[in-house]
Amino acid sequence: MTAPRDTWAKPPFIANPVLRWAVYLGVIAYFGWVGLTMPIDWNRVAEGIGRAGKIFGGAFPPSFERSGLLIDGFLESLKIAVLATALGVFLSIPIAFMSARNVAPKPVFYLGRAIIIIARSFHPVIVAILFVKAVGFGPFAGVLTLTVYSIGFVAKMLAERIEEIDFGQVEAMRAAGAPYFSTLSYAIFPQIMPRQIGLTIYQLDSNLRASAVVGIVGAGGIGATLANAFGRYDYDFALAITIVIVGVILFSEAVSGVIRKRIQ
Repeated sequence: MTAPRDTWAKPPFIANPVLRWAVYLGVIAYFGWVGLTMPIDWNRVAEGIGRAGKIFGGAFPPSFERSGLLIDGFLESLKIAVLATALGVFLSIPIAFMSARNVAPKPVFYLGRAIIIIARSFHPVIVAILFVKAVGFGPFAGVLTLTVYSIGFVAKMLAERIEEIDFGQVEAMRAAGAPYFSTLSYAIFPQIMPRQIGLTIYQLDSNLRASAVVGIVGAGGIGATLANAFGRYDYDFALAITIVIVGVILFSEAVSGVIRKRIQ
């Protein structure tokens, strides 16, 4: 009779069983506490279901009669997304170099990281509300909002790519006595350019989606058209706008995905 063979078992995430069960019970207790203390008015929820039925009932079939207004809103969103992406990427490149630990002095590194943290700390809707209050309603507030949004993402991802480069090329340029900007141009930029192009395409796609959201709070674009339709109780037109937004986002996602695969 042969002895049973030893089988490998995946070790637990937390080796100490006492600590592991304490974490499990703590998580269960937390969610139980949240569920019991969350202020939910179930009567209002029941009434809301009825109102939602009326809204969906009035939305079908979708109305494309005011297609001119819909096209104008979409073109404004496209302008906002393109301009914000261009400005955001242009500003993100120097901020990314400031935020890369291997190429920036410590004081500059901390300043660059602080800029990225601030840009990433606020949701675009909050930033849009601030810019709407500052510069008024319209697409300019949307451009400023999505520029900040672009800096928070592109600068962070590009800085991480700069920190991953083959530093041997940089050291060779420095040993040859090349000035700082020549080192950037010939030793660093060629290594990060594929990532930069991919990030730019992705951010354009992301800004096109975000422009519909920030427009709801007055920052222009198709989101403002959608908010106005709901304000007039034109639910059939609102559904038409929603269908167009979803279709455009799906198309842009597919196109940007194909392009990113080819260049990365």
